[in-house]
Amino acid sequence: MSALRRFWASTIGKKVVMAVTGLLLVLFLIGHMLGNLQMFVGADAMNRYAALIKSTGELLWVARAGLLAAAVLHIVSAVQLTMINRAARPADYAKREPAVSTIASRTMRVGGVVLAAFIVFHIGHFTVGTFHPAFSHTGVYGNVILGFRSPWVVLFYVIAMAVLGLHLFHGAWSGVRTLGLAKPSPDPLHRKVALWIAIAVWAGFTAIPVAVFLEILR
Repeated sequence: MSALRRFWASTIGKKVVMAVTGLLLVLFLIGHMLGNLQMFVGADAMNRYAALIKSTGELLWVARAGLLAAAVLHIVSAVQLTMINRAARPADYAKREPAVSTIASRTMRVGGVVLAAFIVFHIGHFTVGTFHPAFSHTGVYGNVILGFRSPWVVLFYVIAMAVLGLHLFHGAWSGVRTLGLAKPSPDPLHRKVALWIAIAVWAGFTAIPVAVFLEILR
């Protein structure tokens, strides 16, 4: 067995892979959120931003492939770690009394399923247009406005972004700890950086569908 396969087969290896891919996805989300906020600058700014991204050509597809690989590795490692944990303790605790856990940490698995479903819908909604009522490959601003005309779509996005915020709050902190980039704290619930990242990403992504729904953006 090669060193890489041994690494992946180990619990530590899976945790490291999940941490690294998770942090890469966090960086992407921050950049993606900042780009999307061009919506508040205006249609020309948003369409220019989208055109600039598309003008990268093959590099865009390389980036997309890398993101897809990171997402798949993140999900697979999370699922396999869950299965390992369940196999190690087939019978659950008779009574759970969380000491330092948070709602975010206790909903990571369910949240992961919700986010996986959201990613599929989001790609079909704004990338390929499968779920969009009138998709245009050039009019990105218009795609966003028309895409959030449905209150059910807006509600789904708002719920998904709330789940994303919780996922980021625990995941960003956990990933940094797994990689040994943060020292143990006497107050394990005191996670300022993770909290502000989660709030910023949640607010940035949620603001757009809500602004369209309230006709602040039109």
